[in-house]
Amino acid sequence: MLVLFERRLAGGLAFSCEGGPLGSVMLPLAWTDRGPAVAVTPLTYEVLVELAVEVAAVKSRHAG
Repeated sequence: MLVLFERRLAGGLAFSCEGGPLGSVMLPLAWTDRGPAVAVTPLTYEVLVELAVEVAAVKSRHAG
């Protein structure tokens, strides 16, 4: 399927694709093979804690 253009919508990135005789179709990124690879393991609370620590560090550097 040929991608004609991409557009940012309220729900995220979407692609307008050639749809043959019916015209074109807009597909969300999640419906294509162009998004990030699926994680091998589920997200754990340890990873979320690490992320929270990093976000707090960045916020404190930019505060004040």
